[in-house]
Amino acid sequence: MKTYFIGDLQGCHAQTLTLLEHIRVAANGPYRLLFAGDLINRGPASLATLRHVYALAQQGLADSVLGNHDLHLLAVVNGIRAAHASDTLDEILAAPDRDELIGWLRSRPLVLQQDGHLLVHAGLLPQWSPQQAQELSDEVSGMLAGPDWVDFLRTMYGNEPAAWDDSLRGDDRLRCIVNAMTRLRFCTADGVMDFKMKESGTAPAGSGLMPWFDVPGRRSADATVVFGHWSALGLRLEPNLIALDSGCVWGGKLSAVCLEDRSLLQVSCPQFQQAGGKKQK
Repeated sequence: MKTYFIGDLQGCHAQTLTLLEHIRVAANGPYRLLFAGDLINRGPASLATLRHVYALAQQGLADSVLGNHDLHLLAVVNGIRAAHASDTLDEILAAPDRDELIGWLRSRPLVLQQDGHLLVHAGLLPQWSPQQAQELSDEVSGMLAGPDWVDFLRTMYGNEPAAWDDSLRGDDRLRCIVNAMTRLRFCTADGVMDFKMKESGTAPAGSGLMPWFDVPGRRSADATVVFGHWSALGLRLEPNLIALDSGCVWGGKLSAVCLEDRSLLQVSCPQFQQAGGKKQK
């Protein structure tokens, strides 16, 4: 069976269907789909996209990690966050199967491991080994699956603590895990996260910042980390790194990479959003 990692869908349903058909033909047999999160939002068909991935998951053909937009939907559904001007969540909020879809979404992990590959939406702090990252993901999953999950969402937002410490407990610990795994792009050499730099794949000279995967000695370097989230970085295929967000919703491409042979499949996408959140179509 072949496994395909797929980048941020962000509600681009027609392009998702086209890419999945390319995968079906290329696989020429059984296959599994692993999505890098941000299944919904900003694209034109968030509800249809979420329903389609959910149906695939119910058939045992797909799974997904949580992205920041997926968590945003959970917060909006529960009245914890207001919808943004660029959100395309109204159809989900009004859907008759909303609770079923939300129940599945909140049961998704932050990390999935498959054959030496670790899938996460955004990134990993340099102190985390793959095993520790899995354990930390499980902590958050346990909270989201429990009776206090809405209370957890109320405490999830904020940029502090900006660095990991094994002694972190409670809300601070969970917030740091979520921020790294769903929002991280740049950090310092000792793992202090920056959330201001979003529009570039490189940090300014002298800033002390670097892409999280370039931190010397990061403990996850022995695994191949697969992630999305960073459209400004674009597609990157390296020996121990696969960056999959090729900017579908921004007029780029929707990308999938086969775990077994690193073959790349892509679909070109219209520009549904531009910088500043103004919709194009």
